[in-house]
Amino acid sequence: MTHTSPNETSPNETAARDDLAAAGSQLSTAPREETAVAGPTLGVIGWIRWFWRQLTSMRVALILLFLLSLGAIPGSLIPQTPADELKVRTFQEAHPTLTPIYEKLQLFDVYSSVWFSAIYILLFVSLIGCIVPRSWQFIGQLRGRPPGAPGRLTRLPAYTTWRTEAEPEQVREAALTLLKGRRFRAHTVKNAVAAEKGYLREAGNLLFHLALIVMLIAFAWGQLFKSEGGKLIVEGDGFSNTLTQYDDFKSGSLYSADDLAPFSFQLDSFTGTYEKSGPQRGTPRTFEAAVTYSEAAGKDKKAVIRVNEPLQVGGSKVYLIAHGYAPVVTVKDGRGKVVFHGAVPLLPFDNNITSTGAIKVMDGYHDKNGKKEQLGFNAFFVPTFAGAGKGDMFSQFPALDFPVMALTGYHGDLRVNSGLPQNVYQLDTSKMKQFSVEGGTGVAQRMLPGETMKLPDGAGSITFEKDIKEWASFQISQQPGNGLALTGAIAAIAGLTGSLFIQRRRVWVRAVQGKDGVTVVEMAGLGRSESAKLPEELAELAAALHAQAPTAPEAERADAEPADTAEPAEAEAEAEAEGAEK
Repeated sequence: MTHTSPNETSPNETAARDDLAAAGSQLSTAPREETAVAGPTLGVIGWIRWFWRQLTSMRVALILLFLLSLGAIPGSLIPQTPADELKVRTFQEAHPTLTPIYEKLQLFDVYSSVWFSAIYILLFVSLIGCIVPRSWQFIGQLRGRPPGAPGRLTRLPAYTTWRTEAEPEQVREAALTLLKGRRFRAHTVKNAVAAEKGYLREAGNLLFHLALIVMLIAFAWGQLFKSEGGKLIVEGDGFSNTLTQYDDFKSGSLYSADDLAPFSFQLDSFTGTYEKSGPQRGTPRTFEAAVTYSEAAGKDKKAVIRVNEPLQVGGSKVYLIAHGYAPVVTVKDGRGKVVFHGAVPLLPFDNNITSTGAIKVMDGYHDKNGKKEQLGFNAFFVPTFAGAGKGDMFSQFPALDFPVMALTGYHGDLRVNSGLPQNVYQLDTSKMKQFSVEGGTGVAQRMLPGETMKLPDGAGSITFEKDIKEWASFQISQQPGNGLALTGAIAAIAGLTGSLFIQRRRVWVRAVQGKDGVTVVEMAGLGRSESAKLPEELAELAAALHAQAPTAPEAERADAEPADTAEPAEAEAEAEAEGAEK
């Protein structure tokens, strides 16, 4: 009698492993993992092949995808230069120690940085190198047939057997019809029927990875060819989609100004209503802009733009993003000549639309001596005034219930011709002198609609007109990759669902005639992964086949001889029958 040590493998265990390996071969298209145990002997070509196999493995693809997700975190937490340069400068001024480190790590422009691009490109190559060979292998599996039954079906995870009086050919024919009726791909191989089902699992797996590639392409396409700009428009004014009309504009590296869609629109009116009582007081209820637009010299059309309901025109989307007030003012010189008249947009800085801005009179003004000068006014506006006396002004409601504006006047040089860029909502008073006024605080005066502030020494006047217009800020964007990205996301969800909920499995039905003339039927199943549903499915198939090939009745036995006196052939038959009933 032969004994095996605990560290040795018996011949039966080896045979069982071989049977399982043969039965489960090609249930997946995943490439085999290889390690470079004999690294120094690989050579240059060997190392290149090893590196390529590691790069195109699913493990590395998941690691790269995880790194890409981690790399996107700084882009959402740290201000980005392409999105808002002003926020970046403010951050840099507030964090002088971190700024040099962030600049070296390219954290102010994450999505265009070298390290993010490297991860992105490696992930792209990894997915392509993984998906292409697996797709060809899967196509080969679809064109092939399920493999024949292994030698010993009893060693498979799901197994059942019985004896029947039906002929083996009849059993195999019934099993073939049954399995094909259950949408198995089935055929007869020697004395068994081989069937396979669940190909959509691998198809879903491949679809998921293909969808990731599509999403990466869409992301790159969108970054290279996108355009995005902002425009503030006062009621009654319009906008034409040309580069010079934008207040700010940024685009992808491959975008051209010639790609701007030809369209224009005019802001007819803005409507904003707010909750007047309760804990939601001041919350916008209506927030919409009525516009008239036209495409490429076409007919005018009416539309209403709301938050999250953009106007789609000429391949671009026009979003409503902000709102404020533009008081109308009239400025006259000392001789009563009107030197400025118009609506001045002011920028809000709280939820009640308390706003600030600047009024600049750059041309046409002369002082009482006829000397050419420029005027500037710092404006502070509240739509619903709260407070009295000489304290700070603030607004208690965003609607125009009690509008008040405070003005501080200056004269001199606005420095608009200095060659340096200026903020249109701020005054450069370095070359200007401040007016003193008799009312208000001595330097600033509060005004109601219709009131006029006289400038000292016959310098003129400024009138706060009763007409207060509203403005709306729009974002006009072209994102050519959005549709492709949405398609990829839907395909990824569909593929992931299929790969998670569909199980690929194989079923074999063997029918052979025993030595006693009774047919022995064996059924076994093997799945790509362990699942409780496989034994249940095999039981249902066995019950359906059993109805067509029922168990044979027990034969009446004569007086049985003792087991030790049985003929060798009879003992062998009994052993087969005993194994068949496991």
